[in-house]
Amino acid sequence: MLSRFMSGSIRNLDREYSCTVRLLDDSEYTCTIQRDAKGQYLFDLICHHLNLLEKDYFGIRYVDPDKQRHWLEFSKSIAKQMKCQPPFTMCLRVKFYPPEPAYLKEEITRYFVFLQIKRDLYHGRLLCKTSDAAMLAAHILQAEIGNYDPGKHPDGYSSKFQFFPKHSEKLERRISDIHKRELIGQTPETSERNFLQKAQMLETYGVDPHPCKDVSGNPAFLAFTPFGFVVLQGNKRVHFLKWNELTKLKFEGKTFHVYANQNEDKKIILTYFAPTPEACKHLWKCGVENQAFYKLEKSSQVRTVSSSNLFFKGSRFRFSGRVAKEVMEQSAKIKREPPEIHRAGLVPSRSCPSITHGPRLTSVPRTRRRAVHISIMEGLESLRDSAHSTPVRSVSHGECFMPRSRSQATDASERTAVISDEAYSPSDSVLPTPVAEHSMELAVSRQVNGAPCSIEEEKESEAGTPMRGEVGDFGAQEGAGGDTALSEVEQVNKFVLSVLRLLLVTIGLLFVLLLLLIILTESDLDIAFLRDIRQTPEFQQFHFEYFCPLRRWFACKLRWVGGLLINKGE
Repeated sequence: MLSRFMSGSIRNLDREYSCTVRLLDDSEYTCTIQRDAKGQYLFDLICHHLNLLEKDYFGIRYVDPDKQRHWLEFSKSIAKQMKCQPPFTMCLRVKFYPPEPAYLKEEITRYFVFLQIKRDLYHGRLLCKTSDAAMLAAHILQAEIGNYDPGKHPDGYSSKFQFFPKHSEKLERRISDIHKRELIGQTPETSERNFLQKAQMLETYGVDPHPCKDVSGNPAFLAFTPFGFVVLQGNKRVHFLKWNELTKLKFEGKTFHVYANQNEDKKIILTYFAPTPEACKHLWKCGVENQAFYKLEKSSQVRTVSSSNLFFKGSRFRFSGRVAKEVMEQSAKIKREPPEIHRAGLVPSRSCPSITHGPRLTSVPRTRRRAVHISIMEGLESLRDSAHSTPVRSVSHGECFMPRSRSQATDASERTAVISDEAYSPSDSVLPTPVAEHSMELAVSRQVNGAPCSIEEEKESEAGTPMRGEVGDFGAQEGAGGDTALSEVEQVNKFVLSVLRLLLVTIGLLFVLLLLLIILTESDLDIAFLRDIRQTPEFQQFHFEYFCPLRRWFACKLRWVGGLLINKGE
């Protein structure tokens, strides 16, 4: 009895896993979950811990051992989704960006969205022109350190904060001027709201970039925003498709297809290539979820989506959750006292050090940094003038969930669709975590050479593993000629696999039909529907005219083969 009791206790211990979730302010929430706990259970625990009601905009992200990002599916078991051994490490992030974040119902929700967008700004995902960048950074300063105080804030105080992947002394002075003169008296809540209003006007608001290549082998970033599907190349947005224009998303292997109807007689098919099949599948699932969230009127309209036209081929996925309109309707019904917000203040941040009062991340002298910045800008200018970007398409933003001010502002800029003075390249940002001084020379040289930092290193940060120096851009590992040869071989392999799948399915169906036929004709099962089938004239005719002669023929052949084998044995 004692041994049985102890073995049961051991099994119960094995059924519990430790899980750590890094929140948007870089604090950590650790809990213990059961082995069969689903993602919804963990998400509800975190939202209860944060006192968050407008939770449909958020999600839990994790990184697998192959450095591929995933969103935790709430309807599935956590342990089955994680490809690593416990303890598990995940991150809380904004999954669906609110179309109008400044007008969210509760201040605490706006604060968490503010933290996410500030993170996007630092990691280079939210790209903007210099004037907009200065205003955004000034709002961050006002929200985190309050009014300008000459006694506390000496000259050059803004240089102690890191808002962007890289910026110049001129931009630092502009940030300080705005903070000193234009934002006096604003509370943290007001500054955060103004920050959100400014951020939602930017072309790259809500962009979670997926690095890909177009059919010509040029690098591109694909993303889904509250307003539609975008493709970014260089410093331009080369494609924008509103959600009501997007008809279908498909993927096969590393190939991703986008189908859209811009006019009644104009159909568009865009094709891109992801670095790995896993990355392509993640891109497809993100597209399916975003399309359902922003496009549909009700969650009851959500349908299971397949990545292929054939039922036996490809992946199937279904968005689970409420859609944007339902979320906004539910938020309007919230009636409670505003919860207390514990702002991060001046607490050092792991991956977004804009709120640290220590020295700037780079220990390179200021003159050296300026030379690096000039070198980077020269490279960006040459990139902008090259044939690397595809022609810009003139497309207007959608009306659905579109702020009036944003729609008016984009009318003037829609012709050029230039999103920034610099190229959109989130992989060019600096390290998300502080590093030792002796490694900064390497970090700066990687920025100049365009080596990836932000995307891969933020994956490392989310996975809780140290950075590996050998991680490189997938675009640098393959040449254009190699891509073409590999794509042709992959197409042949895909065709052969498709034929084999079709053949196997056909054989399986014939085998099932044969079993059913044998059960109908040979079994003595007295089941109502079988009895009804046997009594039909058509079945009686088939049984006596076709099946019985065929059975006698097979029996005769089997007896002949059996006799032949017996004679040979003798």
